[in-house]
Amino acid sequence: MSRRIRTGGIAAWSIRRPVAVVMLALAVVVLGLFSLDRLAVDLLPHIIYPEVRVRVLNPGVPARIMEDEITRQLEEQLAITENAIAVQSTTTEGRSSVDLSFPYGTDIDRALRDASTRLDRARRFLPTTIEPPIIYKRDPAQIPVLELAVSSRGRNSVRLRDWVDYAFRNWFLNLPGVAAAEVGGGQRREIRIELDQERLAALGLDFADIETALAAENRQYPGGRILVAGRELASRADGRVPTPAELGALPIGDPDETGTAPRLRDVARIFDTHEDERLRVRLDGQPAIKLSIQKQPGANTVAVVDAVRERLAWLRQQRVIPDDIDVAVIADQSVFIRQSLRNAALAVFGGAVLAMLVVWLFLGDLTRTLIIGLAIPLAILVTFIIMALSGLTL
Repeated sequence: MSRRIRTGGIAAWSIRRPVAVVMLALAVVVLGLFSLDRLAVDLLPHIIYPEVRVRVLNPGVPARIMEDEITRQLEEQLAITENAIAVQSTTTEGRSSVDLSFPYGTDIDRALRDASTRLDRARRFLPTTIEPPIIYKRDPAQIPVLELAVSSRGRNSVRLRDWVDYAFRNWFLNLPGVAAAEVGGGQRREIRIELDQERLAALGLDFADIETALAAENRQYPGGRILVAGRELASRADGRVPTPAELGALPIGDPDETGTAPRLRDVARIFDTHEDERLRVRLDGQPAIKLSIQKQPGANTVAVVDAVRERLAWLRQQRVIPDDIDVAVIADQSVFIRQSLRNAALAVFGGAVLAMLVVWLFLGDLTRTLIIGLAIPLAILVTFIIMALSGLTL
């Protein structure tokens, strides 16, 4: 019997050294709990698809012109990106999209840098009226972890959008794990100028003259530095037009014999209005603004959502949010994560109890059943250690 124990492998070694086994078990418990506390919690596994996407916007331009002037130029330059195996493009009114596909296993960050270099070369052939191109890699982590809807009972859509853009969203940008707070919906203020072509022709002017006058008059210039009482102050000449009335007073041509130059209001009607609403958001039947919170790669989704909710509660407590504004949570990824973790914990607990019950029925000894049952939580803690070392998430 003694020879069988001495040559029984790890089981015999464990019987002969109970203290060492207990110490190893305690080490597993400590390391397992430490790893569990450090594990990130996310709804989806960290997967980055081997795709790079490019988006170019030029509002109001027909799809055929977008294809000829933008999409084809992008395809020609991006198609020679290293390791690219497919190029797919979609063109609609005012929007051009080009998707690059790469083989699985490609270093997508390197591919993104290479594609960015190709995009910079393509910009030389693109119209100057386009908005700055957007290039990014396809990453499920970019899905918002929390979405808020902001509505108001006393403000119009333009004022509400300005408040969310310049005040409300800034309170969440400095929270741990928050990568961005994107605003959508609502209406932005727009100064619209409707020109009278007959009056322009009578003055010998055209649209280009109006565009040149607006660009030259409605801007600000640096004024250099001023030394005052041992202090150095920066100065500027502010030539921006703050109101539509002052915009209408801008000179747009050469003065006549009396020294009076024609004004913009003489050839145009000026409206203080808003842009066309491209994304419509409603909260309980009222116009609303959507605020999407995105987390940083590797950040804990549950922790980020809890931090945003705590900040939102603090803003309400400090009355930073006006009484006429309502903020509601309309999407929350942490709800599904918490439910999944709760279901997993219940399944583990139920499985452990059933396994110990079966062992007890066969052995008929409660002490031995408890000893064998300890292997189940130890195995789970070892799993947490391996997950932490491998960079996996719960």
